[in-house]
Amino acid sequence: MELIWCAPGGYVRGEGDSAHQVILTKGFYLGKFEVTQEQYEKVMGKNPSQFKGDKLPVEQVSWNDAVEFCDELNKKERIPRGWEFDLPTEAQWEYACRAGTTTAYSWGDNFTPQLANFKDSGLNKTVEVGSYRANPWGFFDMHGNVWEWCQDVLHNNYAGAPTDGSAWETGNENFSPLRGGSWNFYPNHCRSAYRVNDYKRNFHKNFIGFRVVWNVGREK
Repeated sequence: MELIWCAPGGYVRGEGDSAHQVILTKGFYLGKFEVTQEQYEKVMGKNPSQFKGDKLPVEQVSWNDAVEFCDELNKKERIPRGWEFDLPTEAQWEYACRAGTTTAYSWGDNFTPQLANFKDSGLNKTVEVGSYRANPWGFFDMHGNVWEWCQDVLHNNYAGAPTDGSAWETGNENFSPLRGGSWNFYPNHCRSAYRVNDYKRNFHKNFIGFRVVWNVGREK
C-alpha cells in the first residue's frame, strides 16, 4: 500500500457561503490510491465487490467495513507506537484532493472523460486504480471511480466544524460523509468541495470504496 506524505498547512475548505479556512496542524500519510480488492482481500480474507479485479477499487463496503479494515491493518502491520491506519477526516481528504489548487477540480474547472471515470465516461463500472493522471501531489482517483468514506460524523454544513484538520466526532453517528464522486455520478458530484452526507454507515453499494490515512492515532 503506497502512501504519500502531506505536510501541515492550510487551505480554504468548501465553496461559496460554506467556504472557510482550515489549518491542518499535523501532517499525515494518505493512500496514493483507493484501497484495491487485492489489498482488501489480503487483510480481510474476502472480497465483497461487484466488479471483480485485483487492481480495481474495493466497493460494496460500508463505513463500518472500512473502519474494520483499518483496525485489522493496525493489528497486522508493525507500526510505530502512537500511529495508526484510519479513514481520513473530511479536512484531510479535501486538503489532499485539492493539493494546493483552488479550482473546482485538482486539474482546473473543466471535466472530461479523459480526466476521470464518471457517468459521462460511459464505462458503467469501476476502472483500475491509477488509470488517470494524478493530482499535483501524486494522488490518483480523488475525482470519480468510487466515492470514499471519511471518518467524520454527519453534519449538513460546516458550522462549528473543527478547523485544525481533525474529525468532527459529535453529531449523528449513524451517518458519515462521502467524497470524490464515482463512475455513475456527474461532474458536479466529483468537485473537490462536494460532499454527500445522506448515507448511513452501514450502507454499501458498488460505487462506494475508501482510501486510508496513516497518522498519529486518535482516541476511540
